[in-house]
Amino acid sequence: MSNQIHPTAIIDPAAQLGQGNHIGAFAIIEADVVLGDNNQIAAHSVLKRGTRMGNANQIYEHAVIGGVPQDLKFTDHSVLTHVQLGNNNVLREYVSINRASKSGASTVLGDSNFMMANAHIGHDCKLGNNNTIVVSAGLAGHVTVEDKVFISGGVMIHQFCHIGSYAMLGGNAKITQDCLPYMITDGNPASVRGLNLVGLKRAGFSSQDIRTLKEAFRILFLREKDLDNNLRVLEQISHPQVTHLLNFIHRAKRSFHRAE
Repeated sequence: MSNQIHPTAIIDPAAQLGQGNHIGAFAIIEADVVLGDNNQIAAHSVLKRGTRMGNANQIYEHAVIGGVPQDLKFTDHSVLTHVQLGNNNVLREYVSINRASKSGASTVLGDSNFMMANAHIGHDCKLGNNNTIVVSAGLAGHVTVEDKVFISGGVMIHQFCHIGSYAMLGGNAKITQDCLPYMITDGNPASVRGLNLVGLKRAGFSSQDIRTLKEAFRILFLREKDLDNNLRVLEQISHPQVTHLLNFIHRAKRSFHRAE
């Protein structure tokens, strides 16, 4: 299937396009862009050099993918870095994703992510699959987001933070530390408010899984103030989500947001 390209679109001859792509009016695709199949690239959107995109993505009007890192240390714009998008992502109007800041590195967006209007992903971020990022949320450089995270509107995430799977970040939250998986983190300053019960139920977690995570929350935040002792108690629970929670805590480099 051939590509459908509007006559006003500007596509560098050095760009590589697959099949079945729809390129809208005044869209710009620079050199060193690699595009898969069946992507929708809407009017006035820009795919800049170093962008690598899979299949069946929807890029809406005025989105800019692969822009130069907003990093004061990045002074040589000729250094080749990348943005890598997987498949079936939806990037709404004015979304921006910056390419990585070090030669050969990539900012990465996995599969089936939904980014609403004006959301921003900074350089060197790594996002997994099935995440939702709502209007005007912003991720600074080097942020890691696991899978099935819900980042509400206006959330600002500090560089190098790590957001765990099935977490929900409340609207306009100020995130300066890691956010635990399965939990709601909200406020300014942010704190853990409880389990992300709605998200867990929608994701198909069983009643027993949710009861076990409730018990893990109680042990971690309500049992006593000694975190090390609480973690030792959690280690006695044989459950895959609790194991993931423990591993996340042990890997936390910026510490993590706690309950009030």
